[in-house]
Amino acid sequence: MKKFKIGIDVSPLNDGNSKRGVGYYTRHLVDALQKEVKNNPNYRHYQISLIEDPKSKIQNFDLLHYPYFDPFKLTLPQSDIPQIVTCHDLIPRAFKKHFPVGLKGEIKWLIQKRRLENANYILCPSHSAKYQILDHLKYPAEKIYVTYEAATANFKPRKNKKLFQKIAKKYNLPKKFVLFVGDVNWNKNVPGLTKACLALNYPLVIAGGAATKEVPDHPWTQDILWLQSQARKHQGTKKIQLLGFVPDEDLPLLYNLATIYCQASFSEGFGLTLVEAMQSGTPVAYSQESCLPEIMDFAGEFFDPYSQTSIRQALKKLWTSTQLRRQYSLLGQKRAQFFSWQNTALSTLAVYKLIEFDEKK
Repeated sequence: MKKFKIGIDVSPLNDGNSKRGVGYYTRHLVDALQKEVKNNPNYRHYQISLIEDPKSKIQNFDLLHYPYFDPFKLTLPQSDIPQIVTCHDLIPRAFKKHFPVGLKGEIKWLIQKRRLENANYILCPSHSAKYQILDHLKYPAEKIYVTYEAATANFKPRKNKKLFQKIAKKYNLPKKFVLFVGDVNWNKNVPGLTKACLALNYPLVIAGGAATKEVPDHPWTQDILWLQSQARKHQGTKKIQLLGFVPDEDLPLLYNLATIYCQASFSEGFGLTLVEAMQSGTPVAYSQESCLPEIMDFAGEFFDPYSQTSIRQALKKLWTSTQLRRQYSLLGQKRAQFFSWQNTALSTLAVYKLIEFDEKK
């Protein structure tokens, strides 16, 4: 059978995205696709090549896959080769007031938007993200496909007390704490979570390089600056602990040690950390906004992120009830089984197959 040649742009693995969600998605998607193409007889005629420099001359492909979309950088080239683009979300367009970009940014958005509208198909990580994309693009809904993402197998319940003690000592962790992992952008609502934890006197531990990096005073960085000022104010009290970047080998243990994992976001494209927490057996409190209910499917305690009372009530219910935490730990582990990189690869390959059929017409 004739080879069906697929080029995947892996430049996010070599730039600032490598440690962020886009790099994570690209790395694990490519690994899962290569395994499936090797082992699945339906796709043995697929040949995947990795494109490290998307600005180089690209030819002799039947399909190009761009596994990211930046609304404010000209990342999508014009090409006659059929294209699939993964758009993780359009949060900066949905909440323009909180993500101002100026005139140059608006012009780049118009160019990128037009190029995205010319893609043969769009992939996105949730139905919520799909609706958000449809709000901002003139694009057929039937050509947008949801391909859920997944956590790695490293995230699972652990029982190694010595290892727990080592990690607790390494990061100077309190015995009980609320955990948050990720960036500190406006949509994450980290100030809302922080205020709730301070009011309840529940220690809050935040993992991720974004919380500790030096940033300029800019509209996009206000939540980071606020969080850092609060951490300085409560220094030495263990009320707010900013751990910075946590290595991959430590992160699953951090989830295991947490009393509650909390995601108070106003909007997300997928919510990977929820799957990591559920897979680790950590009880989850989560925002009822955007895709988070879709990912959780009631396997945790939900709340209104715009209401401090609602956030505090959800945290208090979990914090004070061992039985409820155990219940959500079991439900979360069951729900997490729904997500796997093999499923992501199979869903993605099914869309590649549509391009193959289109070309045969």
